[in-house]
Amino acid sequence: MSRRKKHQSGDEGSEIDLTPMLDVVFIMLIFFIVTASFVKETGINPNVPEPNDNPPPPDAPQNILIRISGDNQIWLLEKEGERRVDTRAVRSNIERMRAELPKASVIIQVDSKTNTGTYVAVADAAREAFGNNPNPPVVLVPPKK
Repeated sequence: MSRRKKHQSGDEGSEIDLTPMLDVVFIMLIFFIVTASFVKETGINPNVPEPNDNPPPPDAPQNILIRISGDNQIWLLEKEGERRVDTRAVRSNIERMRAELPKASVIIQVDSKTNTGTYVAVADAAREAFGNNPNPPVVLVPPKK
């Protein structure tokens, strides 16, 4: 029984006061928050040409127009009108249209709310559709206002 009493009395005296350690941790936290520099990351900043309101000349070659809406839907402009296309079908559709229009460039019109991943997927598919061409004619244009 005497061992038990000694053991209990020893436990009460061995408590560590954590208040100073917490003070130091909070001071360090405040220091790092104040001294941290927050960097605003930017998305892609493509070199977009200025909008041109002049109509193309009648003998100008036809182009393949792909429009990506703000909700990441991909639309392909054809003679019949616009048709919604899946990301996986963009390359095959461009290849089909290039067979009809061999000198055509691919013009991608992107909304300002479009995800970068959707644009990159469409642009990569368009470049792949041109095969071994080192400089495929793929152009990004701003949306119409």
